[in-house]
Amino acid sequence: MALLMLPMGARPAPPAPTIAPAVVKPPVVVAAAGPFSITPERRALLNTIRYAEGTWKGGSVAGYQVLYGGGRFGDLSRHPEITVRRRYISAAAGAYQFLPTTWKRAAQRLRLRDFRPESQDQAALHLVQQRGALKRFDRQGLSADVLARLAPEWASLPTLQGASHYGQPVKSREELQRFYDRELDRQRRLVSA
Repeated sequence: MALLMLPMGARPAPPAPTIAPAVVKPPVVVAAAGPFSITPERRALLNTIRYAEGTWKGGSVAGYQVLYGGGRFGDLSRHPEITVRRRYISAAAGAYQFLPTTWKRAAQRLRLRDFRPESQDQAALHLVQQRGALKRFDRQGLSADVLARLAPEWASLPTLQGASHYGQPVKSREELQRFYDRELDRQRRLVSA
Protein backbone atom coordinates (compact mmCIF):
# COMPACT_ATOMS: atom_id res chain seq x y z
CA MET A 1 0.00 0.00 0.00
CA ALA A 2 1.49 3.37 -0.98
CA LEU A 3 1.12 6.37 1.29
CA LEU A 4 0.60 9.77 -0.20
CA MET A 5 2.74 12.37 1.51
CA LEU A 6 1.35 15.92 1.38
CA PRO A 7 3.24 19.04 2.39
CA MET A 8 2.21 20.27 5.83
CA GLY A 9 0.02 23.15 4.63
CA ALA A 10 -1.64 21.35 1.73
CA ARG A 11 -5.14 20.08 2.07
CA PRO A 12 -6.33 17.01 0.29
CA ALA A 13 -8.78 17.56 -2.55
CA PRO A 14 -12.35 16.62 -1.77
CA PRO A 15 -13.14 13.04 -2.67
CA ALA A 16 -14.47 12.43 -6.15
CA PRO A 17 -18.20 11.82 -6.24
CA THR A 18 -19.03 8.17 -6.12
CA ILE A 19 -21.33 6.56 -8.57
CA ALA A 20 -23.93 4.35 -6.99
CA PRO A 21 -23.73 0.77 -8.13
CA ALA A 22 -26.47 -0.42 -10.45
CA VAL A 23 -29.44 -1.64 -8.49
CA VAL A 24 -30.45 -5.17 -9.32
CA LYS A 25 -34.12 -5.63 -8.64
CA PRO A 26 -35.04 -8.92 -7.01
CA PRO A 27 -37.93 -10.85 -8.54
CA VAL A 28 -41.21 -9.24 -7.64
CA VAL A 29 -43.09 -11.38 -5.18
CA VAL A 30 -46.80 -11.01 -4.74
CA ALA A 31 -48.07 -11.58 -1.21
CA ALA A 32 -49.33 -15.10 -0.83
CA ALA A 33 -52.00 -16.67 1.35
CA GLY A 34 -49.62 -19.48 2.26
CA PRO A 35 -46.01 -20.60 2.24
CA PHE A 36 -45.36 -20.17 -1.49
CA SER A 37 -44.43 -16.79 -2.91
CA ILE A 38 -45.89 -16.00 -6.29
CA THR A 39 -43.43 -14.40 -8.69
CA PRO A 40 -44.45 -13.42 -12.23
CA GLU A 41 -42.77 -16.64 -13.40
CA ARG A 42 -44.76 -18.80 -10.98
CA ARG A 43 -47.99 -16.97 -11.85
CA ALA A 44 -47.29 -17.67 -15.52
CA LEU A 45 -46.73 -21.35 -14.66
CA LEU A 46 -50.00 -21.52 -12.71
CA ASN A 47 -51.85 -19.85 -15.57
CA THR A 48 -50.28 -22.27 -18.04
CA ILE A 49 -51.57 -25.20 -15.98
CA ARG A 50 -55.02 -23.58 -15.97
CA TYR A 51 -54.79 -23.13 -19.75
CA ALA A 52 -53.87 -26.78 -20.22
CA GLU A 53 -56.65 -27.94 -17.88
CA GLY A 54 -59.29 -25.87 -19.68
CA THR A 55 -59.95 -23.55 -16.75
CA TRP A 56 -58.16 -20.45 -18.03
CA LYS A 57 -61.41 -18.67 -19.00
CA GLY A 58 -59.51 -15.64 -20.24
CA GLY A 59 -57.79 -15.33 -16.88
CA SER A 60 -61.00 -14.61 -15.01
CA VAL A 61 -61.78 -15.74 -11.49
CA ALA A 62 -64.57 -17.89 -12.99
CA GLY A 63 -61.87 -20.44 -13.86
CA TYR A 64 -61.51 -21.22 -10.15
CA GLN A 65 -65.15 -22.39 -10.11
CA VAL A 66 -64.99 -24.97 -12.91
CA LEU A 67 -66.05 -28.58 -12.48
CA TYR A 68 -64.70 -31.40 -14.62
CA GLY A 69 -66.54 -31.19 -17.94
CA GLY A 70 -66.96 -27.41 -17.84
CA GLY A 71 -69.84 -26.97 -15.39
CA ARG A 72 -69.61 -24.40 -12.63
CA PHE A 73 -70.05 -24.37 -8.86
CA GLY A 74 -70.57 -21.34 -6.65
CA ASP A 75 -69.43 -22.06 -3.10
CA LEU A 76 -65.71 -21.46 -2.58
CA SER A 77 -65.77 -22.31 1.12
CA ARG A 78 -64.76 -25.90 0.33
CA HIS A 79 -64.07 -28.34 -2.53
CA PRO A 80 -67.49 -29.07 -4.07
CA GLU A 81 -66.98 -32.86 -4.31
CA ILE A 82 -69.43 -33.15 -7.21
CA THR A 83 -68.93 -36.19 -9.42
CA VAL A 84 -69.49 -35.53 -13.13
CA ARG A 85 -70.01 -38.28 -15.72
CA ARG A 86 -68.78 -37.35 -19.19
CA ARG A 87 -66.18 -39.09 -21.27
CA TYR A 88 -64.62 -39.95 -17.91
CA ILE A 89 -66.06 -39.89 -14.40
CA SER A 90 -64.42 -37.30 -12.17
CA ALA A 91 -64.97 -35.05 -9.18
CA ALA A 92 -62.15 -32.73 -10.24
CA ALA A 93 -62.84 -29.07 -9.53
CA GLY A 94 -61.26 -25.65 -9.44
CA ALA A 95 -58.64 -23.92 -11.54
CA TYR A 96 -56.25 -26.86 -11.22
CA GLN A 97 -58.91 -29.58 -11.33
CA PHE A 98 -58.16 -30.95 -7.86
CA LEU A 99 -59.60 -34.34 -7.03
CA PRO A 100 -61.23 -34.30 -3.58
CA THR A 101 -58.58 -36.53 -1.97
CA THR A 102 -55.73 -34.51 -3.50
CA TRP A 103 -57.32 -31.30 -2.28
CA LYS A 104 -57.86 -32.63 1.24
CA ARG A 105 -54.22 -33.70 1.57
CA ALA A 106 -52.88 -30.39 0.25
CA ALA A 107 -55.33 -28.30 2.28
CA GLN A 108 -54.47 -30.18 5.45
CA ARG A 109 -50.73 -29.91 4.84
CA LEU A 110 -50.94 -26.17 4.09
CA ARG A 111 -53.72 -25.45 6.62
CA LEU A 112 -55.98 -24.01 3.94
CA ARG A 113 -59.44 -23.19 5.24
CA ASP A 114 -61.32 -22.60 2.00
CA PHE A 115 -61.30 -23.20 -1.76
CA ARG A 116 -60.78 -19.56 -2.76
CA PRO A 117 -58.41 -18.72 -5.64
CA GLU A 118 -55.50 -17.90 -3.30
CA SER A 119 -55.86 -21.27 -1.57
CA GLN A 120 -56.06 -23.11 -4.89
CA ASP A 121 -52.89 -21.35 -6.08
CA GLN A 122 -51.04 -22.39 -2.93
CA ALA A 123 -52.23 -25.99 -3.22
CA ALA A 124 -51.16 -26.11 -6.89
CA LEU A 125 -47.67 -24.87 -6.02
CA HIS A 126 -47.56 -27.47 -3.25
CA LEU A 127 -48.29 -30.17 -5.86
CA VAL A 128 -45.61 -28.74 -8.16
CA GLN A 129 -43.16 -28.95 -5.26
CA GLN A 130 -44.28 -32.50 -4.36
CA ARG A 131 -43.48 -33.57 -7.93
CA GLY A 132 -39.93 -32.25 -7.54
CA ALA A 133 -40.53 -29.55 -10.12
CA LEU A 134 -40.69 -26.23 -8.24
CA LYS A 135 -36.95 -25.67 -7.78
CA ARG A 136 -36.31 -26.95 -11.29
CA PHE A 137 -38.91 -24.58 -12.66
CA ASP A 138 -37.42 -21.65 -10.72
CA ARG A 139 -34.02 -22.45 -12.31
CA GLN A 140 -35.03 -23.68 -15.79
CA GLY A 141 -38.40 -22.17 -16.56
CA LEU A 142 -41.00 -24.23 -18.38
CA SER A 143 -38.67 -26.97 -19.62
CA ALA A 144 -39.67 -30.35 -21.05
CA ASP A 145 -38.37 -31.92 -17.83
CA VAL A 146 -40.59 -29.70 -15.66
CA LEU A 147 -43.66 -30.49 -17.77
CA ALA A 148 -42.88 -34.23 -17.64
CA ARG A 149 -42.58 -34.10 -13.83
CA LEU A 150 -45.99 -32.42 -13.68
CA ALA A 151 -47.67 -34.74 -16.20
CA PRO A 152 -48.64 -37.33 -13.55
CA GLU A 153 -50.40 -34.56 -11.62
CA TRP A 154 -52.15 -32.86 -14.54
CA ALA A 155 -53.26 -35.18 -17.35
CA SER A 156 -53.29 -32.36 -19.91
CA LEU A 157 -49.52 -31.78 -19.58
CA PRO A 158 -47.18 -33.77 -21.81
CA THR A 159 -44.69 -36.42 -20.77
CA LEU A 160 -41.24 -36.39 -22.38
CA GLN A 161 -42.79 -38.47 -25.18
CA GLY A 162 -45.43 -35.77 -25.72
CA ALA A 163 -48.38 -37.88 -24.56
CA SER A 164 -50.63 -37.69 -21.53
CA HIS A 165 -49.54 -39.74 -18.54
CA TYR A 166 -53.13 -41.05 -18.42
CA GLY A 167 -53.94 -41.43 -22.12
CA GLN A 168 -56.16 -38.33 -22.12
CA PRO A 169 -56.04 -35.36 -24.49
CA VAL A 170 -52.87 -33.36 -23.96
CA LYS A 171 -51.52 -29.95 -24.97
CA SER A 172 -48.24 -29.92 -26.90
CA ARG A 173 -45.11 -28.62 -25.26
CA GLU A 174 -44.79 -25.98 -28.00
CA GLU A 175 -48.34 -24.69 -27.46
CA LEU A 176 -47.78 -24.53 -23.70
CA GLN A 177 -44.44 -22.75 -24.16
CA ARG A 178 -46.06 -20.13 -26.39
CA PHE A 179 -48.82 -19.55 -23.82
CA TYR A 180 -46.30 -19.42 -20.96
CA ASP A 181 -44.06 -16.91 -22.78
CA ARG A 182 -47.01 -14.58 -23.54
CA GLU A 183 -48.33 -14.91 -20.01
CA LEU A 184 -44.91 -14.29 -18.44
CA ASP A 185 -44.52 -11.14 -20.52
CA ARG A 186 -47.99 -9.99 -19.40
CA GLN A 187 -47.26 -10.74 -15.73
CA ARG A 188 -44.01 -8.83 -15.85
CA ARG A 189 -45.75 -5.83 -17.44
CA LEU A 190 -48.45 -5.93 -14.75
CA VAL A 191 -45.84 -5.93 -11.99
CA SER A 192 -43.79 -3.10 -13.49
CA ALA A 193 -46.83 -0.87 -14.13
